[in-house]
Amino acid sequence: MSTDAKPAKKQKLSVPFDYSKYLRKDKLPHIWCPGCGHGIILKALLRAVDKVGLEKDDICMVSGIGCSSRTPGYVDFNTLHTLHGRAPSFATGIKLTNPELNVIVTTGDGDALAIGGNHFIHTCRRNIDMTILVYSNAIYGMTGGQFSPTTPIGSFTHTSSYGAMEPPFDTCEMAKAAGATFVARATSYHVQDLEKTLKAAIEHKGTSVVEILDECPVYFGRLNKMRSASQMMEKIEKEGTVSVKQAENLSPEEIGGRLLRGILHHDTETAEYCDQYAALTERAQGK
Repeated sequence: MSTDAKPAKKQKLSVPFDYSKYLRKDKLPHIWCPGCGHGIILKALLRAVDKVGLEKDDICMVSGIGCSSRTPGYVDFNTLHTLHGRAPSFATGIKLTNPELNVIVTTGDGDALAIGGNHFIHTCRRNIDMTILVYSNAIYGMTGGQFSPTTPIGSFTHTSSYGAMEPPFDTCEMAKAAGATFVARATSYHVQDLEKTLKAAIEHKGTSVVEILDECPVYFGRLNKMRSASQMMEKIEKEGTVSVKQAENLSPEEIGGRLLRGILHHDTETAEYCDQYAALTERAQGK
């Protein structure tokens, strides 16, 4: 037997991520339904926060009303649970009062784009340094399954028994047109891409908007012949999106009606609102 054989290399075992250090364990278990994508988003967000290297006390998470807006209740950050659709306005006040804080807004498609549409637009317009995460499941989940501003035409909900007839908003195009300097789309299916996108959004200085497509199997799925979360993820998030990189080599006909996934807009030149406000204050004080 040869004595020249090299010993086999020991495989490095990956250490599981410790989510508990960022959670309020006394607030668990959470209230999200089985199959809801919000838990996947929360875990990706905590991993992104960890990779950015933020201390818990350096973060303030703000939300409005809805299933997504329950997120701040579970995290051990500075948190504020506010009025329906008004989270960006509260977050603006927090950021102006303490510009050193990393402000993260968690909101849903109904909360952000319906009752909160005006607040959403003007926050983007100002380019104030915060990260807005729009959990987009095309339904009002917490209040009973009504159609929302992102519900696709023809979809069945408890308030569109014959199919939704209103054209849905394109959240990312709206954010870009309003002035947000970082705009991206991610999904709860593409978990690794979601984590990377959230990290980039948090690190950006200016208004970052990330629309995250996820699933509500209880209200949207059951009425639209998708009876499991895995079915919804397969149809809506995997088959219904295409990455920005893949789209570069595809014709518009090949892309079809699929949504682009990835960083869609990144402007590092436009001045951030808090910096402009500080400069204005100095001028007004004669400095």
